[in-house]
Amino acid sequence: MSNFGQILKEIGEFGLFQKRLVAALCIPSLFTAFDVIGQVFTGLSFPHHCNTDWILERGPNLTDEARKNLTLPVNEAGAYESCAMFSPVDLDLEIIEAYGINTTTGCINGSDFVVPEGASSIVTEFNLVCDRSSLVEASQSIYMAGLLIGALVLGQVADRFGRRFVVLLSLLLLLVFGVGAGFSPNIYVYIALKFLGGFSISGILINVFVIGGEWSASSKFALCTIICHSTFPLGLMLLSGLAYLIPNWRILQLVLFSPLVVVLGIFYWILPESARWLITQGRMEEAVKEVRLAAKVNGRKVPEDLLDRLDNEGPSKKGSMLDIFRISYLRKRALIMSYVWFGTSLMYYGLSLNVGNFGLDIYLTQFVFGLVELPARVGSLPLIQHFGRKKCLAGVLCFGGAACLGILVIPEDLPVMVTVIAVLGKFAATASFSIVYVYTAELYPTTLRQNGVGLNSMCARVAGILAPLIRLLGVYHFTVPMVIYGVVPVAAGGLCLLLPETLNVELQDHAEIRKPENEPQVRPFKKDEESGKSTKM
Repeated sequence: MSNFGQILKEIGEFGLFQKRLVAALCIPSLFTAFDVIGQVFTGLSFPHHCNTDWILERGPNLTDEARKNLTLPVNEAGAYESCAMFSPVDLDLEIIEAYGINTTTGCINGSDFVVPEGASSIVTEFNLVCDRSSLVEASQSIYMAGLLIGALVLGQVADRFGRRFVVLLSLLLLLVFGVGAGFSPNIYVYIALKFLGGFSISGILINVFVIGGEWSASSKFALCTIICHSTFPLGLMLLSGLAYLIPNWRILQLVLFSPLVVVLGIFYWILPESARWLITQGRMEEAVKEVRLAAKVNGRKVPEDLLDRLDNEGPSKKGSMLDIFRISYLRKRALIMSYVWFGTSLMYYGLSLNVGNFGLDIYLTQFVFGLVELPARVGSLPLIQHFGRKKCLAGVLCFGGAACLGILVIPEDLPVMVTVIAVLGKFAATASFSIVYVYTAELYPTTLRQNGVGLNSMCARVAGILAPLIRLLGVYHFTVPMVIYGVVPVAAGGLCLLLPETLNVELQDHAEIRKPENEPQVRPFKKDEESGKSTKM
């Protein structure tokens, strides 16, 4: 057992200090839900048609229906075309009414939207319809690119400068860019701010649960991780309610992210640095200070001989992402987990971003999606504690992929059934995300943990970039997107079986350069002892 593991036994492996810390770390997940899924509502589309006010110069007293009848062509279903209009002509109204107009063109004067009173979205304000409609998917993909870059950069920053620094920095950036997006003068500024917001979200996603986990016993790491992420579905449900009550996207953006001012102030004063990380960096005085504070809150005392033993430890060699690929067993884990994260993310966002296409009310469907995430996240904990990480992750990936494929065999005139299958898929995707965070963090040593989580998280963001773009493949055949969303996670589930189990294995603090000849046999903790084994493959 490591010296820090012995210290945790003395000060309390999951006492009041850890419980209070994990409870506080639940708060940022609310705002990650707002930012990750928020564009489902801020990017709402409404019925629209071309602006044809040019004819009012010929007939100012025309009714709205008469104007449409004279200036808009009708499609095969008998409805007015959304993205086409009759070409403006320099003729009198009587001639137009008698002979009509034979030539059509695109919406040269913009579009008119049928919008409820007080409602607006980036689609209506920035005219993101017809030939500009792809900018909606592009903005979501660029946002995911921000998550990718953030995972790459902030994972390494956290291993170099600390988890606390990155969490505080990420909260500050999310506040600035989240509120700033509400003041965007055009779609291009909005996209840039969303990219930067995505960058900051990665720092929160890959660090908040690690602080709680590194302050707790290895046997409590999964509990801390899942609890920290359990408020994400609460954020989704809250988002649905707020979006329903606040139909104006600019006001909604301000309401969602302004509270971060208070959160940032509180976290600046109460958030501790990971003592486990401080020890690996050789910053013993700071580590001892944090340990004494934790012991005081837990009502315990730390034996001085243990603290003296910490002082005698030298700093560990600072790791980098390249070290993961230099060490064979870590390289294998990194490659497999990268594809697993890719499959999990593709399935999750493929279902989440298609929420408006399942045939029911978007606010209700998103609320149900959020509601089903809560038992998926909380329920995954007893499963992985009993059956292990590997089997559970493989199972939910295969189940979720099968649900995506199952949607294709349901007739379109059964939207409730389609939504039920989609909800089951979302349940599995959410459980997969909960498990993969736990499993990934346990597979890497402390000196490389954030580099590893950041690397794998990057692959999830690549999937996030591709997920909205894959939807565009539906123009070739409506089944293509869901086939991709289903097959990829099933393959990821198969690859999971090549990884070692980490249930009841103590967290590694340092990477072991040489791979042993034989796989270690993992035995569970006993009540009177802890296993000092690593998770080497």
